[in-house]
Amino acid sequence: MISSAVTMVALVCLWTVLQLLVLGGLSHDRAQQFLYGEFRQQLAGSVAPVGPVVPVGDPVALMRIPAIGMEQVVVEGTASGDLLVGPGHRRDTVLPGQQGVSLVYGRGGTYGAPFGDITELVEGDVIVVVSGQGETRYSVTGVRRSGDPVPLPPVEGEGRLTLVTAEGSGRLAGLTADTTVFVDASSPDAFPAPPGRPTAVPESEQAMASDPGALPLLALCLALLVALTLAVVAARERWSLTVVWIVASPLAIAAAWLTTDTVMRLLPNLI
Repeated sequence: MISSAVTMVALVCLWTVLQLLVLGGLSHDRAQQFLYGEFRQQLAGSVAPVGPVVPVGDPVALMRIPAIGMEQVVVEGTASGDLLVGPGHRRDTVLPGQQGVSLVYGRGGTYGAPFGDITELVEGDVIVVVSGQGETRYSVTGVRRSGDPVPLPPVEGEGRLTLVTAEGSGRLAGLTADTTVFVDASSPDAFPAPPGRPTAVPESEQAMASDPGALPLLALCLALLVALTLAVVAARERWSLTVVWIVASPLAIAAAWLTTDTVMRLLPNLI
């Protein structure tokens, strides 16, 4: 019984590390493929969102940064769970490509780390945004960190895109990020933004915030893991170890995957 429980715990811990560092990236890539197909259909049908209110999780723009080889579909929402599938647009700012300031958050170390290289951008690098209103080309104006001076508000008719992520130091910098990084870019040819967007977002959607609303789901996931462990212990009394693990391993992996995704919601949204 003790050996089965220890094996289950070891399997879950190993899976958690693998998912954070490797498998989360595969999950992110799969989600991006789905979002890309969905957004292309919306663009082709002229039904891509232009705001001011967009359902959380829906694709709102396609963003390309040739200098670092990045292409990502941006979704609506910046809570930790929203950023598991890719960069997210902060809902109280204009959409990417529109006049005014648009904030886009992205993870810097886990689940594909879509913004892991944005600190390498330099002044003049181009960011291309494709939205429901058309294509907007931004030029990077600078990289700043928490505490650095904030640029002046954009002039009338100008669009500013600010990419936000986090960075750390050392071998596990992606998992220990503690400094917020901002990349500012401007465009003189942004599209008009319709009025009516939210004036604020919950604390869980702000930079380096977590989502405590995921705690009940985490409790359920842990209960499922405990139940699965007890079931494995009981099954070993009746069937061979090989048969038990053939049946239990896929269930354990699925439960561990769901648990890790839920744990990520409780961690800062930019790591």
